[in-house]
Amino acid sequence: MHPHSLVALVTLLALLTYFWMSVRVPAARRKCGIAAPAMTGDPLLERTIRAHYNTLEWLPIFLVSLWLFAIYWSDLVAAAVGLVWIVGRILYALAYSADASKRGPGFLIQAIATAVLLFGALGRIVYVLATVGA
Repeated sequence: MHPHSLVALVTLLALLTYFWMSVRVPAARRKCGIAAPAMTGDPLLERTIRAHYNTLEWLPIFLVSLWLFAIYWSDLVAAAVGLVWIVGRILYALAYSADASKRGPGFLIQAIATAVLLFGALGRIVYVLATVGA
């Protein structure tokens, strides 16, 4: 197996999850009868768009943290935490589009997964720099 194959797979799964969310936007448009470029007019469309955009906002933080964690700690652990992030984003998107007040659990799951990756990578990098030097 190539180094970081698991994280590469999780990266592609995260992007496929984002693609799935992007496909849900035109479906919501059709269901609501709201053509592009309109972004408002029906709560279902607005919630679906917001879930999609919020995922885009989190992707850079997640992906960079995922890869740095894999490089400095473990490909397997990074991939496992990355899968948790994906599950959280899916739960978030489904709950948010159904009822905005129910988006919390999915958001919390993905936020914790991101924090583990981000602060785990940061802590390890600081440790390496402190013990090995720059």
